[in-house]
Amino acid sequence: MGIKKKKEMQVTALTICHQDLETLRSLADVEGKNLASLLLRCVQLTDGVSQIRYVKQIVPLLEKADKNGACDPAIRSCLDILAGIYLSLSVKNPLKKVLASSLNGLPECFLTEAIQSFTSRLQEELNTTDLYAYRKVTDNISSCMENFDLGKAGVNNLLKNVLHFLQKSLIEISEENRKFAGNHIVQTQLMNDLLVGTRVSVMLVQKIQDFQRIHLKTSSSPTWQSMCGLLSIFTKFLSDDDLLQTIQSTSGLAVILFIKAMFHPPEKIPDLISSLLLRSVDCTSIPDWFLNCCRRLCCTDVSHSTLLFLCQGTLTMLDWQNGNMGLSGEALLLNIVHALFTLSSQIKESTLELFLSRILASWTNSAIHVLESSSPSLKDNLNGNSSIVQRLLEYVYTHWEHPLDALRHQTKIIFRNILQMHRLAKGKSDSEAPGLAADRFICDLAESLLRLEWHVKGKYACLGCLVDYIGIGHILALAKTIPSQILEVMGDQSLVPYASDLLETMFRNHKSHLKSQAVDSTWIDEWHETWVSPLLFILCEGNLDQKSYVIDYYLPKLLNCSPESLSYMVKILQTSADAKTGSYNSRGALGALMACLRTARAHGHLQSATDAWRNLVSSARIKQGLIHQHCQVRIDTLGLLCESNRSTEVVSTEEMQWIQFFITYNLNSQSPGVRQQICSLLKKLFCRIQESSQVLYKLEQSRAKHEPENELTKQHPSVSLQQYKNFMSSLCSRLFEALFPGSSYPTRFSALTILGSIAEVFPIPEGQVQTVYQLSHDIDVGRFQTLMECFTSTFEEVKILAFDLLMKLPKTVVQFQDSEKLRGLFEAALELSSSTKPYDCVTASYLLNFLIWQDALPSSLFAYLKTQQAACGDGDKSAIVVERNTLMVIQCLLENLEEEVAQAENSLLQAAASFPLYGRVHCITGALQRLSLNNLRLVSEWRPVVEKLLLISYRLSAVVSPVIQSSSPEGLIPMDTDSESASRLQTILSEIQPRDTNDYFTQAKILKKRDSFDLEDLNASVPNIGASAEIEGSKERKTCDVTAQMVLVCCWRSMKEVALLLGTLCQLLPMQSVPESSNGLLTVEQVKEIGDYFKQHLLQSRHRGAFELAYTGFVKLTEILNRCPNVSLQKLPEQWLWNVLEEVKCSDPSSKLCATRRSAGIPFYIQALLASEPKKGKMDLLKMTMKELITLAGPTDDSKSTVPQVHALNILRALFRDTRLGENIIPYVADGAKAAILGFTSPVWAVRNSSTLLFSTLITRIFGVKRGKDELSKKNRMTGSEFFSRFPELYPFLLQQLEAVANTVDSDTGELNRHPSMFLLLLVLGRLYPSPMDGTYSALSMAPFIPFIMRCGRSPVYRSREMAARALVPFVMVDEIPTTIRTLVAKLPNCTDQCFRQNHIHGTLLQVSHLLQACTDSKYRLNTYFQQELADVAVCTRAKLWLAESAQEDH
Repeated sequence: MGIKKKKEMQVTALTICHQDLETLRSLADVEGKNLASLLLRCVQLTDGVSQIRYVKQIVPLLEKADKNGACDPAIRSCLDILAGIYLSLSVKNPLKKVLASSLNGLPECFLTEAIQSFTSRLQEELNTTDLYAYRKVTDNISSCMENFDLGKAGVNNLLKNVLHFLQKSLIEISEENRKFAGNHIVQTQLMNDLLVGTRVSVMLVQKIQDFQRIHLKTSSSPTWQSMCGLLSIFTKFLSDDDLLQTIQSTSGLAVILFIKAMFHPPEKIPDLISSLLLRSVDCTSIPDWFLNCCRRLCCTDVSHSTLLFLCQGTLTMLDWQNGNMGLSGEALLLNIVHALFTLSSQIKESTLELFLSRILASWTNSAIHVLESSSPSLKDNLNGNSSIVQRLLEYVYTHWEHPLDALRHQTKIIFRNILQMHRLAKGKSDSEAPGLAADRFICDLAESLLRLEWHVKGKYACLGCLVDYIGIGHILALAKTIPSQILEVMGDQSLVPYASDLLETMFRNHKSHLKSQAVDSTWIDEWHETWVSPLLFILCEGNLDQKSYVIDYYLPKLLNCSPESLSYMVKILQTSADAKTGSYNSRGALGALMACLRTARAHGHLQSATDAWRNLVSSARIKQGLIHQHCQVRIDTLGLLCESNRSTEVVSTEEMQWIQFFITYNLNSQSPGVRQQICSLLKKLFCRIQESSQVLYKLEQSRAKHEPENELTKQHPSVSLQQYKNFMSSLCSRLFEALFPGSSYPTRFSALTILGSIAEVFPIPEGQVQTVYQLSHDIDVGRFQTLMECFTSTFEEVKILAFDLLMKLPKTVVQFQDSEKLRGLFEAALELSSSTKPYDCVTASYLLNFLIWQDALPSSLFAYLKTQQAACGDGDKSAIVVERNTLMVIQCLLENLEEEVAQAENSLLQAAASFPLYGRVHCITGALQRLSLNNLRLVSEWRPVVEKLLLISYRLSAVVSPVIQSSSPEGLIPMDTDSESASRLQTILSEIQPRDTNDYFTQAKILKKRDSFDLEDLNASVPNIGASAEIEGSKERKTCDVTAQMVLVCCWRSMKEVALLLGTLCQLLPMQSVPESSNGLLTVEQVKEIGDYFKQHLLQSRHRGAFELAYTGFVKLTEILNRCPNVSLQKLPEQWLWNVLEEVKCSDPSSKLCATRRSAGIPFYIQALLASEPKKGKMDLLKMTMKELITLAGPTDDSKSTVPQVHALNILRALFRDTRLGENIIPYVADGAKAAILGFTSPVWAVRNSSTLLFSTLITRIFGVKRGKDELSKKNRMTGSEFFSRFPELYPFLLQQLEAVANTVDSDTGELNRHPSMFLLLLVLGRLYPSPMDGTYSALSMAPFIPFIMRCGRSPVYRSREMAARALVPFVMVDEIPTTIRTLVAKLPNCTDQCFRQNHIHGTLLQVSHLLQACTDSKYRLNTYFQQELADVAVCTRAKLWLAESAQEDH
């Protein structure tokens, strides 16, 4: 809410070469008034912003010189230097645009000389041979053609040279890109250069007029040869799938544009492009130059992406306006859309799908342009009832719930354009109101949309387009209660934005319609009845979520449309508030009233809160709302006081009193959401106080000179400012009082968060800036101690808030003067860092991070360091003091850790009981994360510390890894075959496992003291430092209690902290790009060692806590490696990936990979390697890995080991669950589903188990996360047509599997035969549902599934029969439901039949029941014909009533 300061413009200063500088000095006059003097003063400045002012003086100065009418040599030289300056500036430098703008106003007498200068300088640029300087030259060519007359003239003069340069640069950069295959950082830069070069070529052809006559030039001219060369390059780019898709897309534009410029006669261009798209090029009828340049496009095996981008280029580069291309253009338009429809069923890559949707939307725009003056045949082909429009609608229906938001947006554009196309095809003008009754297409469209369930997100956008097209009156005539229907679904968060947008479209349209027809103001009553009354009902009676979303989304839009409706709403709610004040579970009318007033004030519909409670609501109501039983009423009332659309509105005395009243009763809120809202609203209030105080300070200063009318407050500004100070001071006192020892977590969280907001909003004053309040002035020793005591809280969130608050305070407030107290705190922190309570080490970390900022810390550290460090001098700055202190603290922790690791190597048990190692490592990581490691001053001192840190980490890991890598780490049962690991475990077991029992899970073992285990050093000043350690008697008799769980916790937490430390080091420390680098701290070898460490522990650890957290550290490493300029490091993830895949593929018994525990850390390892791959690239690693895994996950021969298959299934599950892979993983969903379903038939339990887990993940990936208790809720389903259009490969597979299942349901012998994959198949098919939109057009018929699903209904398993009945519904078309029911009823046995099965009867009746239910649930229209059909069904059913007779005997 605070006002953001405008960011200062950063402008790089221009410079010139020494020779040009000497020229200017020689030409400058004594008075300093000529152009040379001006330029000399300009280039001598180092500030780019100041240079802009001088550049703007160039043209005015030349206009004065223009009076002589001649261009003298001095000015000619200056113009030459200006040309050089322009070309030397970077393309994003504001000076370049300012200079171009100035030179556009150059007097005419200087134009010729200026153009010559630019031509000469540009020629020098074009002659460059440095490949990595080509980008700068290309940028200059682009700049010259962008609103710069001199530059454009220069390029025109050098057209031949420019074309030759573009051709040469694209060829050389393309070759360089091929050489650096695999180095994605260099390739990314080179591909960007290719993209810019392609775009500049397109711009050149579009903006240079000579290209319109290019066909007249001979084929031997250099210009023509360069054009052919460029066309050949772009054709190659277009067909090269290894390039970025943006390059391919731009190349598609370039190819069509060059063909348009070069091909003659132009009338044949549409036919030529049609033949390319249809892959029917007649090579004998096209020119040789075209065949030579575009031979790749004339083949029949053109890739999908090439065709797609050719369609895009055709739609973008050809002139579709006013039917300029005639009938051949119309034929081309139809050919494009048919090609796009074909591609739609073939393309499954998400990025290409997005391109396709945009191109289809572009096609509809082009079709609209053509239809404005087209032939009758085209209008017949593009009206609403045509097959093309039906297929477009089918595309909209199957993609309007696509996971990609951008693609869903394109479906809305396509639908809106379909309506426009239909209007033009019918020959109606914009002024004609489309008649709904007369237009069957629009009528059917409206009815079918309204019949759709409201959970379909695409319905909202399309209905909005339809409202804009036909008006809300027709929609309300079809569905009068539609406002209430939409408001009902606003309890679902995923639907709220769509529903609120549709409602806004509707009520705005309705208001305009009523106003245009009304003769007086009574129309507002009808509008209120339609839109406001349902809103008030929801606000008073709706459920909590529904009310919240309606208030947040719908109410602001309604008030913005009709601010005058506020008084109407308040009047009704005021009347109801007396009777319905609300309760703990209900807001009542009072809550609705406060919500309306809060929203109105926040959006500027109330002048101030004072107006609200004086004119609209009493102050008693405000107070009642602040302590209401319902939390949201309290929040809304607080929001009314805190929020305002003006950040400078003065906070009144009443508001401040009520805020204090509110704080008294609401700090201890148990709801995290309520606490967050309270803190957020109070921060807005503090911003208002700060911003309005600045205005009050200015008013106070101005009152000394005159007495202006004060618009903000009627009292003197100084009075208001003093009230602000008193209020803030009183508020802070109340907050500090709430931090008493033993106060609850909610109270502490609220108080610390609000205090943090105060410290942030009211800054320390700098210069002449005044602040009304400073928190530091109210911090005394007692309050400082209170904040320090917050570190002892068991909740980490409280520690974080206390630490952040202390860091926001001025350094003078938080500095310790007593060195003894500082030493005591540091000693306590060290003791806590070795405590056996995990939260103690967190306390130690925050305490040490706070002490690091103390200037006096080094003197307290000397007693704890073996290696003495020189103290910082007085002249050292704060940053280096913090760095020095951090270094010394880490050294101290490192020395302690080294000693403890040495003891743990002798006895891990004693370490677990007395000094768990993970606390020290946690503190080291915390200290490193707070330091800016990229700007270290003490690099030479950090290097040995980092080396020692890595060494100790590896030693610590070696101590605890035998437990973590045990086959059964939870119980330490030594089952490992590896001799080294087994012997290490036996050593540990000899310490903790009793000889005769297995009770170490629950009972502690009393251990005798060992020489290496000394508890004497534990400081008694820190009580209960180790709850699991107990000291009894004298030094000779010391015992400690320990269980196996304690050892395991010590081990896995230590592994966790080591992994996070190594990940932090890789993420934050600068690397040495070369061995002799002076600024890097991590060497290449060290990074490789860290990678090997992660690989070993991720692939061999069995404990989930250990490998999950090792994964977190490994992700940090892989992200750094993928951005690393060092090629050997950059290729490490790829090498590691292939190594582990090879190990997974072989079933070597000696492999240490874990085949149980869902493959343990192996999926995490591969997940980290793939998720860090750059998303803007081709994702080649993902593609190759998925291909390998899909192959491994398939059925195997009985002779082969199933271990690789289990690993592959588990890895696939992890990858499909990873949200970071996004839509890149979707093309493999179908293959994954096949592997899961086939794996379920395996005789091996491990394969079936992994297949089940993979299938569950795929169901979530396809149908979305479960959003409700209903397992088969339509929110987690999709229509059959949408499902099979997204995953067409599953159509034949599911059909084949279903047939196999149906054949085994019941055998002639009557034996029970349960096919293992029946459940999975029916589970998928049961999540589909019918749509009124199905059947408009479908390439995949649902009919073949129906007989097999019916047969599955005979299963002897009840659950299978039920699922078969549910799965049948989406496969039966609406009009076929009665016929299908009659068929099913006919299959029921007659009373004369002697042999039948009850399972068959039950399954058939279930299917009939679900089909009848679908008729009512989906709101199918019950016309007379349909009712007659159902009557016939009833007649058929009566003949089978004998089955329900009570005398029926069991057969």
